[in-house]
Amino acid sequence: MYYHFLDYKPPLWLRNGHIQSVWPSLFRKVALAEPEREVLATDDNDELHLDWYRQGSDRLAVLSHGLEGHSRRPYMLGLARALFNDGWDVLAWNFRSCGGVMNHQPRFYHSGATGDLDRVVKHGLGQGYKTAFLSGFSMGGNLTLLYLGQQSERVDSRICGAVTYSVPCDLAGSADTLALPSRRIYMQRFLRDLQVKMEEKSKRFPDLIDTEGFESIRSFHEFDDRYTATLHGFRDAQDYWASCSALWKLKDIRVPSLVVNAADDPFLSRQCFPESREQLGPYVRLESPRWGGHVGFVERARDGYYWSERRAVAQARALLV
Repeated sequence: MYYHFLDYKPPLWLRNGHIQSVWPSLFRKVALAEPEREVLATDDNDELHLDWYRQGSDRLAVLSHGLEGHSRRPYMLGLARALFNDGWDVLAWNFRSCGGVMNHQPRFYHSGATGDLDRVVKHGLGQGYKTAFLSGFSMGGNLTLLYLGQQSERVDSRICGAVTYSVPCDLAGSADTLALPSRRIYMQRFLRDLQVKMEEKSKRFPDLIDTEGFESIRSFHEFDDRYTATLHGFRDAQDYWASCSALWKLKDIRVPSLVVNAADDPFLSRQCFPESREQLGPYVRLESPRWGGHVGFVERARDGYYWSERRAVAQARALLV
């Protein structure tokens, strides 16, 4: 594979953040063998659904998807294929309530649910791997970085590093950005998907969850105030965002970690592009290509790879040297 990084230059018709953000979900197909599925139990009588791609490697890549995503989204399959072809076993996991299976508890998932990621990482490393590499997209990127920041000096020595994409590391700012009228199409899609889940949870837990008037919700300010904060022990949306934004923990990360946020990402606030060493700390680096949108980085190549996948493989290789 040919690697090119900050010189990512898509065709002219893809030099638009909105087109980059929707193109892969509408038109991309990734050929990858069916995974081995596993259900991982949690301490609170819930479960996490895992997809394994194994080839007998001693290296494991753990992939985390974005908000209302799942392990079979094109961006997850694309990165899984690229890392698998480069010699890694891959573990792509689904957050609680994602992947087509509703979880058992009233809680679902959120940007700071690092306990679940910790369980997945420990379970993966428990299979005998010598090295682990973490990657995450959007919310999964925030989760990955927050987890590494929380682990800090205690991080498992087998974790060699991470690469994350389109990371809303400033959750409050990202919520403000998505509340803009020009972002309404994205917000409506998220709320439509979340409404289906909350209605199902309301049927299971009518004393805890009420969806009456859900149609009036127009932003994450309202959704997170009413549901995410209440179900996960935060005072309100602002408390949730302040507690779970990876931005404030980047300086505590102690493994080489790359944040790739496109300058034209329509989901991210200015604060999602930290540049100072005081914010990034000694181990985190930000790369901000001019184009790429939100979880886009589309490349029209014969091998089917996207630029982001080439970047991840190069990063993973560099960490093994």
